[in-house]
Amino acid sequence: MKKVVVITGANSGVGFALKERYIKDGDIVISLDKSAVTNGTTEFNCDVSNEEQVFQVFNVIGENYKKIDVLVNCAGYAVFGATELIETQKAKSMFDVNYFGIVSCVKGALKFMKKGAKIFNISSACSIFAVPFRTHYSASKAAVSMLSYGLRMELKNSGVDVVCINPGDIRTNFSKNRVKTIETNFRYGDRIEKSAKQIEDRESKRMTLDYASKKIYKILKKKRTKPMYIVGNQIKWLNFFNRIFPISVILSVTNKKL
Repeated sequence: MKKVVVITGANSGVGFALKERYIKDGDIVISLDKSAVTNGTTEFNCDVSNEEQVFQVFNVIGENYKKIDVLVNCAGYAVFGATELIETQKAKSMFDVNYFGIVSCVKGALKFMKKGAKIFNISSACSIFAVPFRTHYSASKAAVSMLSYGLRMELKNSGVDVVCINPGDIRTNFSKNRVKTIETNFRYGDRIEKSAKQIEDRESKRMTLDYASKKIYKILKKKRTKPMYIVGNQIKWLNFFNRIFPISVILSVTNKKL
């Protein structure tokens, strides 16, 4: 039976790759993206940080299809720089997309979800490991993880499943599109610029989009799920060490690399 799947951030990167896989399997996929051209059925131009707009779109989806089986929250972006020097509004705008955007989409979708429906929130390895100069982004993704776990407990009796997926670095335009603040002062010296360059230099070492989307899609298709999944072997090993060593050691090692 065809499933009705809603994916945010579906016009690029992981969201687009997952959309293609669902369509190939014969499911009905509705895309929400700021760059989409609304056709009123499967494509909606939608800014997830605009809750009123989100609710309007989900009401149309509900009217069209009468149900939503799967919600995949992919929309998100990063801000980069020293926490002290990033404009607060830039951080708030990111949280409006990365965290509150998911909240709005969940609220909009739940009205049309029945027992057996699933919500997948694409978080990040940064929700597990704090990284200097990506502090706001890490915090937003940690919030997504806590949101996912809380929702999983709250919705258990209704039969709606909630899962948090934490991928490592993927070869997309995500890093290029991050909002960078390279400004520095005597506290940081050239560390911010070096960190930004290190991120760019790691591009060839990231997981390919095909590999990552295949792994994530396999999780999306599971009948029985765990609360959280990590995608990327390196991240799995880091998570293992994170459980063994005290946080002081983990932070020291991470900081020395940047």
